[in-house]
Formats: sequence, C-alpha cells, structure tokens
Amino acid sequence: MKPTSRQGQGWTPAQRLQGKTAVVIGAGQSPGEGIGNGRAAAMRFAREGARVLCADRRLDSAEETASLIRGEGFEAVAFEVDVTREKDLADAMAEAQGRWGSLDVLHNNVGVSLAGGDADLLEITEENFDNVVRINLRGTVFACKHAVAIMREQGSGAIVNVASSAGPGKYPYAAYKASKAGVIAFTEQLALQQAPYNIRANSILPGLIGTPMAVETRSKVWKMSREQIEQERAAKVPLGRQGSAWDVANAALFLACEESSFVTGVSLLVDGGRILNRI
Repeated sequence: MKPTSRQGQGWTPAQRLQGKTAVVIGAGQSPGEGIGNGRAAAMRFAREGARVLCADRRLDSAEETASLIRGEGFEAVAFEVDVTREKDLADAMAEAQGRWGSLDVLHNNVGVSLAGGDADLLEITEENFDNVVRINLRGTVFACKHAVAIMREQGSGAIVNVASSAGPGKYPYAAYKASKAGVIAFTEQLALQQAPYNIRANSILPGLIGTPMAVETRSKVWKMSREQIEQERAAKVPLGRQGSAWDVANAALFLACEESSFVTGVSLLVDGGRILNRI
C-alpha cells in the first residue's frame, strides 16, 4: 500500500495523547517554504489524539495550523497570544481548560534571534536585547506560570520548552544564546520544583532545522539564496543535512506523552550531532 503523506511524516494512529488537551505556543509560522516547529508539533499532537489550542501572535497563521488539523479530522482551535503580555498567556491556558476540561501538555515554541534584532555583542542595542529576552525567556516563564497553576490542581501535566543547541553550543549572537540558555536553566528548576505535583518539564535543543524562520530570515539578512543557506547549514552537521520540523515535533511528542513518564529535567538535543563540533 502506498504511504499517505501523514505516514510519510511518521504518523501513527492517534493514541499517545488520546483525550489530552495541549496548548502549543507559537503554533503558527513565518512565511516561506516548508513547515515550522510549532505547526509540526501541533499537528503531531493532534494526530496522536490531543485536542490542540494553537496559539500565536498572528491569529491568521494560528488558524492555518488549526485548519490543517481539522482537515485531517482532528480537533483544534486558534487563539491569539502575544507572549510579551502575561494576560494573553493566562487567557490561553484558561481557554484550553474551559473548553476541554483539562490542560495536560504545554509546548512553548517561541523564539527569535535575527528577526528580533539579535546581533554581535559590540553591535546589539539595549532595545533589541530586551526584545529577544522578553520573547524567548520571559514568555516561556509566564506561560509556564499559568499552566502550572492549572496542572497542580489536576495533579498532572507535561511541559516541553523549546530551547536551542545554541544554549550549550556555538552561537555568534548575544541575546539568543543568553535567552535560550536561560530557558534550559529555568526548565531544570521547573522540573525540580513541580515534581511533587506530578508535573514533568523538559527542554528540546534543536540544532540547524530547515524551518521558514531559520532559512528565510537568514536569506534576507545575509543576501544569500535559500539554497546557499541550506548548503552552508547542512555542511556543519555530522549527519550531512539539516533537520526538519518533524524531527523536533517527534521529540516533543515523546516528552509530552506517557512513554516518557519517568523523564523530567532533561535537555534533549535534536541536532544531528552538530554540538560535537563545538570545540
């Protein structure tokens, strides 16, 4: 039998998150070719039975993701969230719980670097540094704050924060590295402090992933073709290629579901071995 497109992306019959409610922050994506990490995770969760609240600053992009999920016969709604506003994050968690009766998975997938004004230490401005940290780190912290309040009441939950291999590895710009290293440290603290409430928290550290945000942004900033960017990035990876958003989504699924019920506080690299070249 010829595989369907869903099977080609590693799809299996919905079961691992059956009956669960998931909030994906950053479920939309930047314009460009391919699929972003947040959209892929939202779709992967839905294919495993989760009801997904697709949250994003751009409501139209969140709705595109939710529409793709509904088109496959699963359940999803779009929700507008600016992660720099705590009330938006609180409202998203409350909406998921109010609509479906629980909040079982929080997946934080928001992050900017060059698109947020990141730069070399001697060139970065105070405004742009604060902007990147506000989105990448503070947004993650306050999303977790309001998710944890609900998860404590129900006595369970899984939080998956997307950090970056830039945290422990090489990265040329100041704000992104600092903010993503902060996400890793915060997630470890979160795992330790919430373990008594049966709440798990883990980080994913993607490497060079071929998403629209990663490739298109660099193509514009560096005045290079998409093909040149992709070739340069692939050459840095021991496996000889960029990863895809589905690689990150599959890692997120594992950390969100009961198969990882004894896993908390880890930082899972999804980088094709690139961090081994950090020295």
